[in-house]
Amino acid sequence: MTPTTGPAPQRMTRVARRAQVLRAARSAFARGGYAGTSTEQVARAAGVSQPYVVRMFGGKRELFRAVFDDVCDEVIATFESVPLAPGSGSALGDAYLGLLVHRDLPRVLMHGLIAGDDPEIGARARAVIARAFEISQRHWEGSAERAQAFVAEGLLINVFLAVDAPEHRDEPGMADLVARVLDSSILLTDPHHPEEPR
Repeated sequence: MTPTTGPAPQRMTRVARRAQVLRAARSAFARGGYAGTSTEQVARAAGVSQPYVVRMFGGKRELFRAVFDDVCDEVIATFESVPLAPGSGSALGDAYLGLLVHRDLPRVLMHGLIAGDDPEIGARARAVIARAFEISQRHWEGSAERAQAFVAEGLLINVFLAVDAPEHRDEPGMADLVARVLDSSILLTDPHHPEEPR
């Protein structure tokens, strides 16, 4: 009797492998930041060799830029997917908060802002902030003040999530601050009743 063999496992396409490496890199950079993450760590997490990562992206700087670009694209695509309607600023806030459920995104975003002294990363960071302001101003019925508050609070929420503030409400001074920033954010406020969180 001859042993039966199943079909040979299919090799992952280059596009699928690139996506796998980017996912692993997002998690690694979220944890360690740019300075604290190596291409070796990313390769291990992705299940590929370190030379493969370098061949694919060209080095750590280029890999981080690719991850940061993906995060920025995800934020802007999410904002652009929210239908424009009267009072849609709160829907924009809901959409952004939906992105923040996975802490890797706000952490990579923060690491990218910190790495803004790199000309390309800095330009990308400024562009995403400007585009977020532009989109939010349309959703807040043209109000530059509401759009400014929206973007500023979004960045503050990123900071709070990056330092795990919600999990540390019991630390001195944190309970009221977390409640103020996260529980009564403009991101969750109906523009027609600004004093009442939804």
